[in-house]
Amino acid sequence: MSAPIEDYALIGNTHGAALVSRAGAIDWLSVPTFSSPACCARLLGDERNGYFLIAPAGPTKAVTRRYWGDSLILETRFECEEGEVELIDFLPSPRANGITDTVRIVRGRSGHVPMHLTLNLMLEYGSVRPWVQVEGPHMHAFAGSEAFFLYAPVPLAHTPAGVEAHFAVSAHASAAFVLTRAPATRPEPARRDAQAELTKTEAYWARWTKRLPRSGPYAPAVRRSAVTLKALTYSPSGGICAAATTSLPESLGGPRNWDYRFCWLRDATFTLYALGIAGFRKEARAWRDWLCRAIAGEPEKIQIMYGLEGERTLSEREASWLSGYADSRPVRLGNAAYQQCQIDIYGEVMDAFHLGRSQGFAEDRDSWDIQCALMEFLEGHWSDPDAGLWEARSGNRQHVFSQAMAWVAADRAVKAVECFELTGPVDRWRALRHAIRERVCENGYNTKKQAFTQTYGSDTLDASLLLLPLVGFLPPQDERVVNTVRAIERELLSGGFVMRYETDGQDGLPGGEGTFLACSLWLADNYAVMGNTDKARALLDRVLGVANDVGLLAEEYDTTHRRMVGNFPQAFSHVGVMNTARNLSAQGPAQHRARADGGAFKEALDQL
Repeated sequence: MSAPIEDYALIGNTHGAALVSRAGAIDWLSVPTFSSPACCARLLGDERNGYFLIAPAGPTKAVTRRYWGDSLILETRFECEEGEVELIDFLPSPRANGITDTVRIVRGRSGHVPMHLTLNLMLEYGSVRPWVQVEGPHMHAFAGSEAFFLYAPVPLAHTPAGVEAHFAVSAHASAAFVLTRAPATRPEPARRDAQAELTKTEAYWARWTKRLPRSGPYAPAVRRSAVTLKALTYSPSGGICAAATTSLPESLGGPRNWDYRFCWLRDATFTLYALGIAGFRKEARAWRDWLCRAIAGEPEKIQIMYGLEGERTLSEREASWLSGYADSRPVRLGNAAYQQCQIDIYGEVMDAFHLGRSQGFAEDRDSWDIQCALMEFLEGHWSDPDAGLWEARSGNRQHVFSQAMAWVAADRAVKAVECFELTGPVDRWRALRHAIRERVCENGYNTKKQAFTQTYGSDTLDASLLLLPLVGFLPPQDERVVNTVRAIERELLSGGFVMRYETDGQDGLPGGEGTFLACSLWLADNYAVMGNTDKARALLDRVLGVANDVGLLAEEYDTTHRRMVGNFPQAFSHVGVMNTARNLSAQGPAQHRARADGGAFKEALDQL
């Protein structure tokens, strides 16, 4: 039986990540990078696919956990008949040559608590058992290009599945365990000092988070979301991973299981706003620079997503040996959607570059030339059918949101000339901007439905259309926008949360999915810009109410089973929390993005 997704907490080091359960088990460990083959994959299978457990040997009366302040240092406290003990988990900063450490420290708080350790390493997503050697408190395991070393303060015993240990911890005593991953071709690295690394890691997060808000009703949620976003940033490149996992299902037992350990361009502008308004200009600049590198080349070959370093080939395959989370199959590695055409991406990219200029980032020598090339391509292809931003696998159609985002691309190109004195065919772009808006308003608004719809000529609603006022396509008070919001309230609300669209098989996949938390926050943003702050706060509170005990959100929420679903933790959900919280202030990302003039973002920063 799979533990609920909300039973997991994230630890990471801005290179790779692990998920730790309330029971004290690391059921997902992907190092040295987010997209590396997991060496503990029980999350998507069972015990045979790898896990690392440290927990009391006997029954527990209560389990509580927390992060240390605004950090990724996780403390899990077990209350037992014999006493109380805490488990501290974190990933310190990685070493050179792909050497990565996972540190687990057991501390006694009272009594004398017997403990149990089990480490079952299974490389390549739980499919390859390494050769294991044990000598006293030291384990060496290797297979292919990878080697692992476990340094323990107690003797380890070799088992058919890996290693185990039995020990006890008394009040004020501690035991530190360090699992080190290194290239198999290099000498064994020096053992890392667990306590010294704990001190350094705590200091790192204290420095990084000191600029986050300390007051206000949403300050704790904004801080945790910012830390989560930082945790999902691949610091060597600046790329931001959509989630730490692959194939956590959008519907329990269903086939909508995707690999999200990549960087989506559609997240770009939302992320830039969230980071910039929070004061993290270095991270926002790194993301802008990553974006410029990733899309460089032929504009007609721009992808919707790239790898952590900007890799273009993200081929999808199925891990048939994994039974899937909650028996949800197939388990997918890689994501074939990278080959899709999505016209909205051009608007997202143009808006991201425009926002970078508004934030005062120094102009990259190639960025404007790249944008002009994108616009030249878009002028001839903006009305092409595409897969839409939800990556449907049912063929291309003319999506209303995609073509509205083509308007955003033209609008930001015009404003680049008007606000930043860049050179380009601005009259032609103005004419294009006008033509796109006329086409979308004429063909995308269903007068019978009284709403903008998913595609031209359809009556299917789509939550992406909540973004139309948020990107400046139409003002929030426009009757068509108001009517679209009302229609979405009538037809796409489920248990107080927003579905992306009705999953009726038209997207090429069977079954349904949960409500989409980012879409729920977009509805809250609409309420905010329409002046209905009470409804906006109520919806934001509802979303935050389904976060787990350490403040993390998945991609979706299943209102029937009252469980999180989808990959976890989801950057898009946490970006939405940060931006919606800010939109409830006098001027937030939605207000400024809709204006999209050169001084709008500066105004937001001045209000901090």
